[in-house]
Amino acid sequence: MFTSQTSSFQDSIDVEEKDDFDSEEIAAYGQKTQLNCYYAIYLYEGTSIMRALIHEAGDDESAYCRRSETTEENVAWNQRRADSTTSQEDFSLTLIDSSLPMEAEPELRTYISRRLSKGALLGGMGNIATVELSLPEQAVGCYCCLLEQERSPEQPDADGNGHVICFLGGSEKGLNLYRLELDKYVQGLQSSLQTPELQNLETELRPYLSRWYDESVMHIYRVLQLVQSNISFLLHAALSHNHVEVTNADDRTKADVSRFIKAASLQGLSQQDSTAASLCKAMSEDAHSHLTVDCADTPPTLTNTVGNRFCEDWSQAFLKAAERANPFLLRQILENFKLKAIQDMNSLKRFVRQAEMSHYALFRCCQFLQGCGNGDVLLQNARAEHSDLPEACRIIAVLEEFLREQSQA
Repeated sequence: MFTSQTSSFQDSIDVEEKDDFDSEEIAAYGQKTQLNCYYAIYLYEGTSIMRALIHEAGDDESAYCRRSETTEENVAWNQRRADSTTSQEDFSLTLIDSSLPMEAEPELRTYISRRLSKGALLGGMGNIATVELSLPEQAVGCYCCLLEQERSPEQPDADGNGHVICFLGGSEKGLNLYRLELDKYVQGLQSSLQTPELQNLETELRPYLSRWYDESVMHIYRVLQLVQSNISFLLHAALSHNHVEVTNADDRTKADVSRFIKAASLQGLSQQDSTAASLCKAMSEDAHSHLTVDCADTPPTLTNTVGNRFCEDWSQAFLKAAERANPFLLRQILENFKLKAIQDMNSLKRFVRQAEMSHYALFRCCQFLQGCGNGDVLLQNARAEHSDLPEACRIIAVLEEFLREQSQA
């Protein structure tokens, strides 16, 4: 039993790229070229909104959006809007802006209209699928989200009015690994979309949409480029719920490290969230345990570093994947890293329960902790989780003493 559990590390660290990622995408990353990424944003109007606009506008076709006082510009805008609008019985979809080639955008709009007709796009919830468009990649991953506009006193019955935001690039499976980041990034558009007539398209909206891949997907790769082989210390800090402070760095670097630590942490995934909360509180009170990343020099200087063999082994997998600049592969390795840590935590809990009744089981606990290379983190979590169980605490104290003796030897 012990052999099968401890020898599964390589199985956990290996990622079946041919199953998880598109072969063309992998080939592109092997040449260290960035994927082609696209965006599109549409105005979504329910039937009630359309009828209200028509009633208010009368014969003035430019009432929807007065971008200029000149008749020529109004006519040009109306013509463009008519050419880029897809209408159904209960809604219409109008293109606002897109980085897609001209031949591909209508195909995407048709796809979104079908999804909306089936009720497959829910407000505020991203939907990821594979779409086939007139692109060099042909089939790409597509993230779509419907942001519903807040009701105003002037239009209390304005149901269904909002915007559809689409991000395209990579594969469906790859984008699914960053679903939470994409959802959060789309929510950051809410304030910009409240501007009347989207007058901030050039200054705010388009630049923001253009950065979706760099801001939502590439942060793990940037952190690896920043700390390089020291990534093992960040992994250990994340598992230990240790605070990481970044100094002498810009806001983007600080945000990248913070997001990496959050992504690598087990908080919210383990069975006992109270355990993680208590550990976070204990670590925050101990300022001397904080890991500091000083970016004054290149590479950065790390102080108060703590690591173990488990994190060092996994750091090699990250560094190898980083050579290909593949953010999707990096995220998959990170998820495997967390999964292996959770599996080991569950194994230790089972061994501790058995050790309460069997000395042989206690011996197996010692063997397991020695072999997994993550004993300090596992016992830290076990101690917090079993704090109200005296017999389990006694077993954990024996195991901690065993690890100290092993480290001294």
